[in-house]
Amino acid sequence: MRPKYKPPLLCALLPGLLFFSGCAATNPTDAENMAMQERLPEHEALVTQPLIRNDQPGQMVELYQHPSTPSSLEQNQQRLQSVESLIQAGDGNSAKQGADAINPTELSPEQHAQLRLLYAQIQLSFGEAEQAIESLALIQPQQLNRDNQVKYFQSQAFAYSLTGNLLDSAKSRIELHRLITPPAELEKNQASILETLRLLPDTALQTNQTDALAGWMSLTIILKNINQPDFDTQISQWRATFPTHPADLSFLDRPQDSPKNAPQAKAIALLLPGSGTFVQAGKAIRAGFMAAYNHADNSTKPTLRFYDSEQSSPQTLYTQAVAEGAQLIIGPLAKEQIQSLADTVTFNIPVLALNHIPGLQKNRLYQFSLSPLDDTDQITHKAWEDGHQRALMLVPENAPGKRIANYLTEDWQDRGGTVLETQTYNPKETDFSAPIQKLLNLDESEQRYNKILALIPGVKYTPRRRQDADAILLSAYSAEARSINPQLQFYQAGDLPVYAMPTVYTGQVNASLDTDLNKITFCDTPWLFNKAYQGELNMDALKETWKQFPSAYLRLIAMGIDAYNLATRLDNLETDPYPGATGNLSLTADQRIKRQLICAKFMDGQPEISGFSTENTGAIPEPKTPINHAVY
Repeated sequence: MRPKYKPPLLCALLPGLLFFSGCAATNPTDAENMAMQERLPEHEALVTQPLIRNDQPGQMVELYQHPSTPSSLEQNQQRLQSVESLIQAGDGNSAKQGADAINPTELSPEQHAQLRLLYAQIQLSFGEAEQAIESLALIQPQQLNRDNQVKYFQSQAFAYSLTGNLLDSAKSRIELHRLITPPAELEKNQASILETLRLLPDTALQTNQTDALAGWMSLTIILKNINQPDFDTQISQWRATFPTHPADLSFLDRPQDSPKNAPQAKAIALLLPGSGTFVQAGKAIRAGFMAAYNHADNSTKPTLRFYDSEQSSPQTLYTQAVAEGAQLIIGPLAKEQIQSLADTVTFNIPVLALNHIPGLQKNRLYQFSLSPLDDTDQITHKAWEDGHQRALMLVPENAPGKRIANYLTEDWQDRGGTVLETQTYNPKETDFSAPIQKLLNLDESEQRYNKILALIPGVKYTPRRRQDADAILLSAYSAEARSINPQLQFYQAGDLPVYAMPTVYTGQVNASLDTDLNKITFCDTPWLFNKAYQGELNMDALKETWKQFPSAYLRLIAMGIDAYNLATRLDNLETDPYPGATGNLSLTADQRIKRQLICAKFMDGQPEISGFSTENTGAIPEPKTPINHAVY
């Protein structure tokens, strides 16, 4: 059985602050999230307690005890601190139970705001970024003490970053900058502001304002051109325009620093297959990696060394790479090699493995892949988010299909949904009518009425599908899905929304062929949709690169882009998610890099994006071709 997913340890948003961790076994349901909001109405005031006379003249008694007695305030403060400790310990479920046990009417205004903040942190620990944003919107930060105001803006910046709202994330960090004082924390927060804004296109940074945000945006544009001859002149003009701006430009006087996240490792070793079964997969990842490397404009690029992971044992290559000065190793790709490396080597330098082995955890070992733990969870989350509860499932009749069925069933049931029936199909065929009829109970309906209708001359049987389902979960490649979807409509299931694995999309728009996929929803890699990926190395920019590869390799090129950019972000990925080519990337407690995907629906043969999914667990089958087997 697949090990239970644990949300990420979101600790140390700034030094000294232990933030959220994800040891919760389940996420709160929509009803629970609603209950959180209902417990804390937007304008809840303390009730003035009325006085009445009793039977003895001249005496007054309170009808109700005032909720804010000193003793109750102290008790509730202890309860709030207990909830915060549970959040820091990673026990989200117990933290939520503790928060639910607190009566908001017994709290002071400051405690009331603090409880809302704790709820937002709990929601973030469950991965519910959008709900956390809603909870934070109900808080007036000025009601919090300084420490909680810091946590408020940290939480808000993190939540916006998770949902891909980079501008609002930067705005929250700008507010945070006014509250923190330690130089190291200010330097780190400033770097986060500039890096977040740098990911926005220049058109989004243009402004005629002169406020703090405008200053940060203007500075970001200038720093993008740090190697230009007029850079010093532009900085002087910036200082004159924003004379009281809080940005500290002293880093410009330190040659070893860069306004961007220059690679922390001066030498990187890549362990990729240069021969053998997975050589094309290695080439695709390398193509994306080198595109990012060549595009980087920082002046201190790392030295790169490539090693053929098929020519020696992984431990031999690791030892050789370290001896030759590597400070970071990226790879290997095959699961067997990663496991062998973890079993035989004590990692003296960090390793970014390009695959994921459930249950494997070792110090300085990071695992990054087109993970099955992201794909199934997010499509079930999307279906659940759209209000569906009773699903039918259609998967291939093979070992990968069986695994997918187990993963989808587990994720769906964890959300509270019901899988009414699962049917398998032969992926080598094109006629899927038999499994579809079984899935929709049409075969039973026909058998039930055949004997009766046979006695009535001239009456033709019209099948009726089952009426208890409200969605279909589908695992299929695009060629199969182009036959399955029309057949579902033929058998009266056209009104049932279909939620499919990302394999349903080839990665390239083909409106004439994909018209048969209309109304299918799926969640996939942002890089495949230029409007979703905000980096400069989008599909259009790298067209000449990806045209050299079959469509099955497109996601691996995006993976290579992220592999280079992750080299500078591993230390901060817990607290600063990165909007990468393969998804919004963050780090789990077991050091797996998880991907938050973009969801889309086929309309007129083309995928139209609807937004990022808000959760990130799940699984994907081993694909048909050897290339993807290495990655999955």
